[in-house]
Amino acid sequence: MAEIKVPELAESITEGTIAQWVKKVGDRVEKGEFIVELETDKVNAEIISEEAGVLTQILAEEGDTVLVGQVIAVVEAGEGAAPAPAAPAAEPKAEAAPAPAAAQTTPAPAVVEETSNERVVASPAARKLAREKGIDLSAISPVDPQGRVRVQDVAAHGTAPAVAPVAAPTPVATTGGPVVFTPAANSDRVTIEKMSRRRQTIAKRLLEVKQSTAMLTTFNEIDMTNIMALRKRKQEEFVKANDIKLGFMSFFTKAVVAALKKYPYVNAQIVGDEIHLNNFFDIGIAVSTEEGLVVPVVRDANSKNFAEIEKDIANLAKKAREKKLGLNDMAGGSFTITNGGVFGSLMSTPIMNGTQAGILGMHSIVNRPVAVNGEVQIRPMMYVALSYDHRIIDGKDSVGFLKTVKELIENPEDLLLNS
Repeated sequence: MAEIKVPELAESITEGTIAQWVKKVGDRVEKGEFIVELETDKVNAEIISEEAGVLTQILAEEGDTVLVGQVIAVVEAGEGAAPAPAAPAAEPKAEAAPAPAAAQTTPAPAVVEETSNERVVASPAARKLAREKGIDLSAISPVDPQGRVRVQDVAAHGTAPAVAPVAAPTPVATTGGPVVFTPAANSDRVTIEKMSRRRQTIAKRLLEVKQSTAMLTTFNEIDMTNIMALRKRKQEEFVKANDIKLGFMSFFTKAVVAALKKYPYVNAQIVGDEIHLNNFFDIGIAVSTEEGLVVPVVRDANSKNFAEIEKDIANLAKKAREKKLGLNDMAGGSFTITNGGVFGSLMSTPIMNGTQAGILGMHSIVNRPVAVNGEVQIRPMMYVALSYDHRIIDGKDSVGFLKTVKELIENPEDLLLNS
């Protein structure tokens, strides 16, 4: 018999949430086979079986919080499928007179097995809610075009007209403040969704950055005419040579590295009462996932060419979407780039990442009238923003950094001289 335990993933990780069981009780398991996915504060980890056999017990359900070292399953020797352990028999109940009508309660819903032959893709919260409501996940029609069932889909499934009037919002007095009206728990005006572990961690860290730094933001705009023309001119040749498209991110990464070399305090961090000036250029690239924003890191970006940077970014983004990022993929970045333009953002104030001193925000490219050599022309323009820690970066350096990025992007051939 082999016990499946939650492994030690990193010094700072002590617990996680069962995201998905890949195997079910009775399934054959091979040694080293992935059987359960664990969601932690930082990454999703695949837990494997150290022995071959049959999965005979699952001791933690999807959505449950488990601790490092906790036994979550048992694998026993065997070749064939083992029957799932029967649920404990209910104790005999003595007959009793029916309770008065006013005291009768609604019985808890029965647990319903998923009847679909194909595994339903659903979030842990959705699975947990479905179990509580006794709903078969395979019967739910998700809103997500990719077919992932979310908690909102479960909550909306089979909703019938209310049989009783919804209670009016209850006023709740707050000490020293205005009265807050909280909708009743059964109101269809509010959908309550528990924050995922990843979302809780993101919220906590963003709040910590806001509270522990003197964050300011400076803005500029970039004329993207030349870089767009260069990409169009070199795209076919670049793809043939490197088997990947030439995007904007490699240009901005190169420009950021050049600007960091010129303004080293933007590439620094505060440790206690010391300023640590980083002599490496590990650039974090923010990637949006279903669970929130993650920031994998392009290592030693200063020593990589455009194709290598594009491939690194593509591979990291793919791993992020597939929940395959490891701790090493996200640790130790010295500066971050985030691109809100892919979602249509025209301008924003990005929040710095962890202990870093700066973050560059890219935005949508929009054709706007601008003055060029005394004439008004329509040019593709992008607003850029640099949020920085004013405790170690002065206005002169922050403005100079952003101006350097602007000049290099507007004259992309100059980036080759800074490579």
